[in-house]
Amino acid sequence: MNAAASTTATVAGDAASPSQRRDTFAIGDRLFTATISLVGMVQAFVLSLSRCFDFPFGRPRLAYSYEQLSRIAHRSPFTVNEVEALLDLYKKLSGSVIDDGLLQKEELKLALFRTQAVDSLFLDRVFDIFDEKQNGVIEFEEFVHALAVFHPLAPVDEKINFAFRLYDPKQTGFIERDEVRKMVIATLLESSIHLSNEALESILENTFAGADVDKDGRISKEEWIAFVLKHPSLLKIFTVDHLRNITAAFPSFIFNTEVED
Repeated sequence: MNAAASTTATVAGDAASPSQRRDTFAIGDRLFTATISLVGMVQAFVLSLSRCFDFPFGRPRLAYSYEQLSRIAHRSPFTVNEVEALLDLYKKLSGSVIDDGLLQKEELKLALFRTQAVDSLFLDRVFDIFDEKQNGVIEFEEFVHALAVFHPLAPVDEKINFAFRLYDPKQTGFIERDEVRKMVIATLLESSIHLSNEALESILENTFAGADVDKDGRISKEEWIAFVLKHPSLLKIFTVDHLRNITAAFPSFIFNTEVED
């Protein structure tokens, strides 16, 4: 995560005037600076998944017709060929521990960390969001829908909603200060980036001061939408360029495809 640390240092050491730096850090860029490690984590998440194309995982019988793949593609930024690539990946992931055609959290951990014996708050929260039916597994269409959020062409409102849910794990309808603190600390630690308690509290204080319009100590969905639209840099971490063209980014898939776009 040297690049992330370097980016943080660059942001913090910008050569702008003191008043410009004060204005910038008094709003969304403070939280963006603190969570810059999420950029690397999201990128690593997708790239780790892509390497699974070459893994000798099981390939459970999970069949989709061209019409079904087309329907899924139509509801996402992906082409039919790319949806088939994701299906190929999903088959390998979902057959690595339990050969049931469903993606378990343990299988996702195995793919990303090469072991199931690891705790990751980021992965836990992402898995919970991917699991739209909240039945403890990620089905293929949920898998595609979730990855589509990170696509460069995904609608901004989908990215805003995903980000809100990431910081609202209890689904209270509000972003609570303690939950943001937990998320920031966890992602920084998982990225080997250290931030003093004083710096972290300063960032949280200024972020909530800018976003919490009614000053009730939490950020509502409406406040979050208005805040992010003012400071779109907060959504940069939810865009992964590698998803723009999956078959080009991950050529190991091309030789296995059976679909012609």
